Amino acid sequence: MSKKAEPWYIHAGLWAVIVVLIVILIQVSITEPTEVLRTKKYNQMESRLRMTNLKHAQILYERKYDKFSDNLDTLINFIKNDSSVLKLMATIDTVKIYRLDGDTTIFKSRNPFSDLISGPFNYDSLYTSPRSGKLFIVKIDTLLEIDTVINRRGRIVKIDSITTIGKRYLIQSPDSDDKIGDVNSDALLNTESWE
Repeated sequence: MSKKAEPWYIHAGLWAVIVVLIVILIQVSITEPTEVLRTKKYNQMESRLRMTNLKHAQILYERKYDKFSDNLDTLINFIKNDSSVLKLMATIDTVKIYRLDGDTTIFKSRNPFSDLISGPFNYDSLYTSPRSGKLFIVKIDTLLEIDTVINRRGRIVKIDSITTIGKRYLIQSPDSDDKIGDVNSDALLNTESWE
C-alpha cells in the first residue's frame, strides 16, 4: 500500500498564508506603534511651539494695550498688522564677541516668533491645534475690586467698585493638559506647564 503524496501547491499555499500572517503581525506589533508614537510626539511639539508663539503675541499685545486679549482673531490680527510688531520681527541685532583668537560678529533676529516643525512661522497656525484642528483656548481674568467708604459715624457713604479685565491670561491646548499662564495666579504668568 502506497501513500499518495499531497500536491506541492497545498504546501506552497500554506507557506504563503504563514508569510502573510507574519508580515501582518510585524506591521501590527512594531511598525504601527512606532508611527503612532512619532505622530504623537510631532503633534505635542508642534502644539507647544504654536502655544509659545501665542504667548509671545500676548506679551506684545499687553505691552501695547496694557491688558491681554481673550480673542484669537484680535490677537492674531494685532501681530499681523501692527507696525511695531512687524518692525520687531524684521529687526536684527549685531552682537560682537571679542576673543583672543579673533573677533566674531553674530547677527541675531529679534523676531519673538519661532518657526514650527511643519515649516516657517505663519499666522494661521496660531488658531488651531495640529492634532485635532480645534481652536486653542484663550481666556483672561476679570477682577472686581470693591471699596467701601465709611464716614466717622460708621455709616456707609458709598461703595466703589473697579473692574479690571485682562491682567492675567491662559492659553490651553484642546487636546492635552498643556497650558501657558493662569487666570488665578500672578506667579504663573507666562509660565509654560511643560517647563
